[in-house]
Amino acid sequence: MKLAILSRNSKLYSTRRLVEAARARGHSVRVLDPLRCYMRIAADGFSMHYKGRPVAGYDAVIPRIGASVMRYGNAVLHQFELMGTYTPNPSAAIARARDKLRCHQLLAAQGIDLPATVFGDNPDDTADLLSMLGPPPHVIKLNEGTQGAGVMLTEKPSASRGVIEALRGLYANFLVQEFVAEAEGRDLRCLVVGERVVAAMQREAPPGDFRSNLHRGGSGHAALPSRDEQAVAIRAAQALGLGVAGVDLIRSRRGPLVLEVNASPGLEGVEAVTGTDVAGQIVEFVAATVGGQVRSDGRKPRQSSRLTRK
Repeated sequence: MKLAILSRNSKLYSTRRLVEAARARGHSVRVLDPLRCYMRIAADGFSMHYKGRPVAGYDAVIPRIGASVMRYGNAVLHQFELMGTYTPNPSAAIARARDKLRCHQLLAAQGIDLPATVFGDNPDDTADLLSMLGPPPHVIKLNEGTQGAGVMLTEKPSASRGVIEALRGLYANFLVQEFVAEAEGRDLRCLVVGERVVAAMQREAPPGDFRSNLHRGGSGHAALPSRDEQAVAIRAAQALGLGVAGVDLIRSRRGPLVLEVNASPGLEGVEAVTGTDVAGQIVEFVAATVGGQVRSDGRKPRQSSRLTRK
């Protein structure tokens, strides 16, 4: 398989691990900076250059597109798709996952439970917006924040109003969610590859914080999701059209709730705490799917389950 990885930095842990995993399995792989990809779009076809040379012949592309280059990076990914290259995470699916509002709408439409959420486009009636959610505490999130940045907890009505009005003044897009106290600052990151959860870790917020993101000082350890939790994680990824995803869940009295679906999940933390070769699982899934696309019997390649289910 000839594989491309879209990433701005080949030295990043997740990018480097994917390269290592692909080469260890005998595949040809190259890291392409999406900002150095130049596209030609015409009625007679689609083409691309990278550093002055044509880009062609790739069987698959794995996107590792950061928020800072989302618009152009996703356009480059779409160009690959138009040129006939397979990707486990299509450009449209990545766009859905990156937009928290759109993501939550799609999940809820599929009956996937999540914390109650309200949203208003620069709302001029903050009291009415909050009345749709109920009393605080409230969690207020920037619509396109990542790694726990732009996530705030307010414990009083006046604090919720103050934060919302400040964000209004900045014309920021945000949403407000119920605070699930019984989660106790913990969440469950499930790495979904294809139709299974290949690894999972429980993350815990540091003292004095409620955000469990490792980038915010949270800690993590290997976890074994229940059958229901695995099923919810897989359904959430599939609802957005993602073949590879990091699905964040919290455990509540009413069952697992989806917090977020990440289309470019970091591999360092989960590989370190679980000892699982997640990069290898991703490469094997991509190779099996590319191979399955040309099988004459029309059947999809099967995956073996490696997590013990409760």
